[in-house]
Amino acid sequence: MNAELFLNVENTMFTIAMAAYLASMVLYALFFVLKKDKSGKIADIIVAAAFAFHTAALVTRGIGAGRLPMTNQYEFATSFAWGICACYLVFLWRYKFRALGVFVTPVIFLIIGYAAMQSREVRELMPALRSNWLAIHVSSAIISYGAFGVSFAVSLMFLLRQKMSNSAFWQEHIPEEKRLDLISYRAVSLGFLFLTFVMISGAIWAERAWGSYWSWDPKETWSLITWIIYAIYLHLRISRGWKGKSAALFAVIGFICVIFTYIGVNTFLPGVHSYA
Repeated sequence: MNAELFLNVENTMFTIAMAAYLASMVLYALFFVLKKDKSGKIADIIVAAAFAFHTAALVTRGIGAGRLPMTNQYEFATSFAWGICACYLVFLWRYKFRALGVFVTPVIFLIIGYAAMQSREVRELMPALRSNWLAIHVSSAIISYGAFGVSFAVSLMFLLRQKMSNSAFWQEHIPEEKRLDLISYRAVSLGFLFLTFVMISGAIWAERAWGSYWSWDPKETWSLITWIIYAIYLHLRISRGWKGKSAALFAVIGFICVIFTYIGVNTFLPGVHSYA
């Protein structure tokens, strides 16, 4: 199979994955609004299928391009959406509450929709990207952003849970506020760990590529701002037992910074990271 054929297969897999994410989002919404368990169970199956097709799309993209599919706006955006879905499925399996999908799937669909609007052209890598640090740096970012995406969804659920009635349906499908708070904290902790890897590996890579560990590029600066926000969250949580609504709002703000670091910086503050 030649490269063009692999890229054609990737395009088909990507389209199927995007359609499946949309279908799962609609089904989760029906599950949430109409309180239909069957819709939620079908949504679980479809989002898992979407993830499988999405994984196949990334693999075939990598084979067709002859490199890791993580080097431009399209590739990182689709990998970003994949990372959120991967983290969601892990948390769904670990904590077994599908209502989280109501809040996660719209985020996945919006990000993969953003990816769909980007150029899918495969271009030769610029010299700065021809490094073994690419896999470490970008893979860490995908896992980190995915975990922060889950913490964002759980925090939204926490804020909404405070206004819900204590019906049997909500008690069955949405954990109590204390458990939601704990899940969000664990997601933030995972995301923060990998974001730290992102910062360290990026600094090492920058020194080897450009001769400087830190250049105050807009993306570097906003990555640092995001890291500081989550560091404050964890510090207050650990040292002062900070929980509840304030912590949930902080997690929401943190993810907004993540989105701006990726999309906003590339759009409004171009720099040496403008290719990704």
